[in-house]
Amino acid sequence: MAGRTLGLLALMLLLAGPASAGASGGRAELTGVVNLNAATLEQLDALPGVGPKAAQAILAYRARKPFRRVEELVRVKGIGLKRLEQLRPYVAVGGETTLRRAPAGKEVARR
Repeated sequence: MAGRTLGLLALMLLLAGPASAGASGGRAELTGVVNLNAATLEQLDALPGVGPKAAQAILAYRARKPFRRVEELVRVKGIGLKRLEQLRPYVAVGGETTLRRAPAGKEVARR
């Protein structure tokens, strides 16, 4: 049943389209991605909408079971669909962590 639920979730997210990039509230824009399976607490904490508690919850989940898909973030306590969509442009389950703050006012290309 969990696989079916995850499949439906993925379908809903595909139909919803990309998350809108809201105003940054004066903060520098982010560029790059964080590898959920290799990121440190500090790197996870740098993600929009993720504080120390959520970052720790991601690390605890990862210690039990590595992430195979970004959508599995909703299985972490405190991360729902809305936050997943906010994080989607900045997270991956493989590769290097390349998240950086771009200078304010500059256009950033997202992957």
